[in-house]
Amino acid sequence: MTDLFNRLGLPDHLAADLKSYGIKLLIALLVLVIGIWIAGRVANMGRRAMNHAKVDITLVAFLRNALFGLLLVMVIIAALSTAGIPSASFVAVLGAAGLAVGLALQGSLSNLAWGVLLIMFRPFKVGDFVQVGSFLGTVDRIDLMQTWLIAPDGRDVVIPNAKVGGEAVINFNARGTRRFEVAVGISYDANIGKAMDAARDLLKADKRVLDDPAPGVWTTELADSSVNLVIRGWTKAPDFWATQTDFVRAVKERFDAEGISIPFPQRDLNVRKIDADRL
Repeated sequence: MTDLFNRLGLPDHLAADLKSYGIKLLIALLVLVIGIWIAGRVANMGRRAMNHAKVDITLVAFLRNALFGLLLVMVIIAALSTAGIPSASFVAVLGAAGLAVGLALQGSLSNLAWGVLLIMFRPFKVGDFVQVGSFLGTVDRIDLMQTWLIAPDGRDVVIPNAKVGGEAVINFNARGTRRFEVAVGISYDANIGKAMDAARDLLKADKRVLDDPAPGVWTTELADSSVNLVIRGWTKAPDFWATQTDFVRAVKERFDAEGISIPFPQRDLNVRKIDADRL
């Protein structure tokens, strides 16, 4: 290499500087290549460890990429330092760029942060029936940025994770059971005890109704046209809709068979005779 510099007619001090910088650049390139390889291996080891610990697959992919990105930045800083480039300037530029990107993507970063928290703490999982604010549906998937629900009418509902984190979430499947409720009114002429016994018989006959918590029948109101009853029972969460639907039909058929009438709304109309002389 010295002969090459001599043929180029470079001064000795410049040739020495170029030789020294060339060696540093070569070492820096070597540090970069080996560092990237090591970063990839470490990130993959972390991914395997998380898979072994049964961490959510979405979170595994995110954390693996985040770890690789962090290690890559460290490798680049080390390579620049080896090449003789001040790393402090690079870190300052990187910090300023990170701040600018953070401000520009404030909403997206908020969604990302909440996505990680939702996956880590799991207030609900795929397949759960939930209510998020005013939205109701079955959880289809949870991404890092959004949560996807399937509404009861089949529509897809996509909710940003920051909104999910800021809303009250009701998970109907969290405990594995749900309480169904059927409200029914009987006429004032009907035998209340007979109606309640008939409803209790239906609760006992349905194998989907759990014994604990105990089901029951209660009177709730003396309404304008009826005495209102409420029938409540607990069932496994997957059986909820079918049980409640079947119970509405069963109550109607049983009350019809027992001669217990379910009245229509009624109003008493009093007709008063008015003296024609007063008109």
